[in-house]
Amino acid sequence: MSPLSKENSIVADMSLAPEGHLKIDWVRQHMPVLNRIREQFEAEQPFKGLKVSITLHLEAKTAYLAKVVQAGGAEVTITGSNPLSTQDDVCAALVEDGITVFAKYNPSPEEFKALNIKALESKPDLIIDDGGDFATLLHSERPDLMENIRGGAEETTTGIIRLKALQKQGILKFPMVAVNDAYCKYLFDNRYGTGQSAWDGIVRTTNLIVAGKTVVVVGYGWCGKGVAMRAKGLGANVIVTEVDAIKAVEAHMDGFHVMPMLEAAKRGDFFVTVTGNRYVIRGEHYDVMKDGAILCNAGHFDVEVNKPELAERSVSQRTVRKNIEEYQLKDGRKLYLLAEGRLVNLGAADGHPAEIMDTTFALQALSLKYVNDNYKNIGVKVENVPYDLDEQVARYKLESLGIAIDSLTPAQIDYLDSWNLNG
Repeated sequence: MSPLSKENSIVADMSLAPEGHLKIDWVRQHMPVLNRIREQFEAEQPFKGLKVSITLHLEAKTAYLAKVVQAGGAEVTITGSNPLSTQDDVCAALVEDGITVFAKYNPSPEEFKALNIKALESKPDLIIDDGGDFATLLHSERPDLMENIRGGAEETTTGIIRLKALQKQGILKFPMVAVNDAYCKYLFDNRYGTGQSAWDGIVRTTNLIVAGKTVVVVGYGWCGKGVAMRAKGLGANVIVTEVDAIKAVEAHMDGFHVMPMLEAAKRGDFFVTVTGNRYVIRGEHYDVMKDGAILCNAGHFDVEVNKPELAERSVSQRTVRKNIEEYQLKDGRKLYLLAEGRLVNLGAADGHPAEIMDTTFALQALSLKYVNDNYKNIGVKVENVPYDLDEQVARYKLESLGIAIDSLTPAQIDYLDSWNLNG
């Protein structure tokens, strides 16, 4: 253990470290792609002498990514990107492994923000961001902490939207790689990861059956596709609500009912928001919902379900199970909100499966190396993950599964090249 990391860290309870080590070791055994990259990093030391600050949902899989970056020579500091997803035993284990940690489960909003700022006070050379939280803090409140930053990598759709807004305003100060927009991220993590982990959280928390119920999926992006697909697999009747006509047609052709939210609100037993937008479930929807309807969110921020309007319509609130808040409305109906409207898959479960985060965090690690190697040439902008890195991660994954695929013959390459020349 690094004495410095222990001395500087802020965690809940160091005695929990043994449990955290077991969790990290378990996911490590199921992350073969990241293990391969760790071997490369240990040999090449791409981050030697550099400081890296990370904000992500601080659980075992994220912890292992931090250890892989550390294996590449970095001095790593990490904090949580959501108050309810931080696991105190994992935090303690990371401190014992020489990583500086500023994170606790369920801090107050003020303490949560202070911990994020502490993670940036090392004045890092590189960052891994989630939801654009670091970038927003640095650009709006603490520009003094970004003087050394070469660039970083962003995990989420929400974060990329925020970063592109900074870029459009002409105030973005360093390059960021849009990891979320890589094929291996949104095709697998957003769809299969969110699809499974959201239902892990819902089922684990409520202990209720999904089969035969009506599930309303609010938003049909890649995360919405996964949530709807898994709900269908569990035997639910699935309704999709959308504002994008193309996605609405896609949902219809995928076999789901499509209708406005006000109509869907009358029918749903479970509601899952995956839009990234504000107040997609709100007052007029609560007014027509069934008694006993269950609401939850799988987007980055706790703004998709309008909690103030739900509280205004209620005569009482109480916690009926861990991560289930009951709101009794004035007419006697009861509505239930999971995980305070925060990310249900992490606030009420363990997040995406390890095998899914294996490819996502492999992209994060390689993208961080890419931005460090090329930050002078990239310029100040949001940069896509290079396709060869995306494909490399997929090839590593196939190899770990023992799956081989074909390659183009020289004649096929020439044929395609002729089309490119003539096109």
